[in-house]
Amino acid sequence: MPIETEQLSAAHRPLLSDEGLDPTRPVTARDEFGDPRDLNIAGEYPLTIKVDDAEVVTLMTLGTYPEKLTLGYLRNQRLIDDINEIAEVRVDWERETVDVFTTHGDGIVDLHEKISKRTVTSGCGQGTIFSCTLDKLYDTRLPRVEIRQSTIYALLKTINSYNEIYRAAGAVHGCALCEGSRILYFVEDVGRHNATDTIAGEMWLEGIGGNDKIFYTTGRLTSEIVMKAAHMGVPVLVSRSGITYMGLELAQDLGVTMIARAKGRHFLVYNGEDTIQYDEIPQRKAAITASPKP
Repeated sequence: MPIETEQLSAAHRPLLSDEGLDPTRPVTARDEFGDPRDLNIAGEYPLTIKVDDAEVVTLMTLGTYPEKLTLGYLRNQRLIDDINEIAEVRVDWERETVDVFTTHGDGIVDLHEKISKRTVTSGCGQGTIFSCTLDKLYDTRLPRVEIRQSTIYALLKTINSYNEIYRAAGAVHGCALCEGSRILYFVEDVGRHNATDTIAGEMWLEGIGGNDKIFYTTGRLTSEIVMKAAHMGVPVLVSRSGITYMGLELAQDLGVTMIARAKGRHFLVYNGEDTIQYDEIPQRKAAITASPKP
């Protein structure tokens, strides 16, 4: 049966530890003049996900929202489909491990079969998708959602006030779940796929559907990001960066509106052009012509 994206159940909330780390670390560097400068750099830590003591994967993360990152990863990889199966998520940074305990104690059904075939993606630090992720991809049904040009501009203006970690330290991507031009959740991490999964975990935890939402990212729109958006039920993707051809093909197959190179008053619609309402077309710049020689 197709996965309904309109509403998710939020009746059950697993127990979550609260082990988020500071996103930056202070360091001293020397500039081109040889002068010392006190700076902040982004953190990066390994985090191994275990489900009922069975190891699933090790992620490299900023570590700010490890519990929600774990939930979103399990959801977007389709390793666990029902949050009611999860009793507790407990992070232990000394062991660099997050332990997920299920309500039944039997772990992930057919785990070894599900993770035996994997694809290394172009994600920052190299992402991974498992065969079970692909198997269930086309079960997702996405709605057709119209979006106004003025909404895109308002969203891009609003997003400028975020990206705090990037402004302080660089080396991170930012992702946002949006309702129109309103930012519901904004997450930064060392990889855009981690930030995406963290938002997916928040949506799963709070029972938020994606059918009327927009997903924004500072990173490129690859096939992996399109897959994650589809699993989250989000029909519109907006990126400050570019796209890949496989990402475009997948967006066309799934009916995902794909808007990229979006900055200021500029954007390019690569898929779903029929969903855009051009209600705030900017004035074209006048062509510069050379003056005639005397």
